[in-house]
Amino acid sequence: MSWPIVGIGALASIGRDPEEIFESLCGGHSGLAPLRGFDKEKFKAGHLFEIDNRAEPGADTPGRATEFLLDAVGQAARDAGLGEDLSEVPVLIGTGLREMRSLELWWRDGADFTAEQLHFGPALRARFGAADTHTFSNACSASLYALALAFDQLQSGSVEHVIVAGADSITESMFGLTDAFQLEPPGRLRPFDVDRKGTILGEGAGAIVLGRTPGDRKVYGRVRSVGMNCDAHHTTAPDQSGVATAIRQAHTRAGVKPSDVDLVMLHGTGTPLNDEVEVRAMREVFGEDENVPLVTAIKSMTGHTAGSAGVLSLITALLAMSGGRVPPVTELDEPTENISAMRLVHTTPVRADVGVAQINGFGFGGLNAVAIVEAAR
Repeated sequence: MSWPIVGIGALASIGRDPEEIFESLCGGHSGLAPLRGFDKEKFKAGHLFEIDNRAEPGADTPGRATEFLLDAVGQAARDAGLGEDLSEVPVLIGTGLREMRSLELWWRDGADFTAEQLHFGPALRARFGAADTHTFSNACSASLYALALAFDQLQSGSVEHVIVAGADSITESMFGLTDAFQLEPPGRLRPFDVDRKGTILGEGAGAIVLGRTPGDRKVYGRVRSVGMNCDAHHTTAPDQSGVATAIRQAHTRAGVKPSDVDLVMLHGTGTPLNDEVEVRAMREVFGEDENVPLVTAIKSMTGHTAGSAGVLSLITALLAMSGGRVPPVTELDEPTENISAMRLVHTTPVRADVGVAQINGFGFGGLNAVAIVEAAR
């Protein structure tokens, strides 16, 4: 069983819609820029992948994550021909920190913000009439967890459409945490480089519309499966066994073998441990087929967009399928030995016929999720 994707929407530091983001990725354009919303004097690091939607440089107002979410959902709904009325459409949102930045501004500056606004539901109801909304705060795999529920809802026959979204804005507390732990702030986000120093946070939102039947609409691809687990190995450190198990589960549910996968969108955070564990798990699962799929990742250009990371990578895979181009990993000077054993796309995009793609998403606490999508043919 697979379900068609009939609408997409996205925004990030490198673009305000899916096509602009994809062209930026293929062009190697980075959204890394000097801090806009935080006091530079408080931190060692001075750069982030922020979405520049502030009316004034440096201005910071409540509701940014909600604004990103509404934009992405609106794009996807229009693309799918659903318009602005989502009263009969479940909206499932993955996020890392929801509106935590707004809470910080309320606590620190007395900004106008209520407890109800912490949730995305009221804004989705006000804008789209969405009555059935659910938010998953499953760290950086959250939007792929939301995709798993959407798959089940469609399979149950209870709905005709489901919107899966992810959204996050950068919070000062999370930025402060990464700044404290990274004694030498990374000047670049360098996934799979031997000299990678750590991750850099980014902002973003993405949304896809899944339907039971495509009708005469454009189909971007079809979701075949989502594999997921919570290995609870460590608060922050990933576990190779847990990651490998999620990948195998996704393959089994999709009815594919490693040799069937043409492209893998790696999680690729640029941290010393995550990158190495992810690639070792990949090589364990793919075995003698480790050179079959092309592998790439987008965070070197978008930053680590937390709860929206999975759906943004999925949208990238869909556009790679339809356009025959795979964007590269950038900021990569010297690939690690393990990633060099695989078909890594780096520096420049490559032409490829992608029929089946795998999207990896891994979060704190061993929250692992892997999706399999196929091209619309």
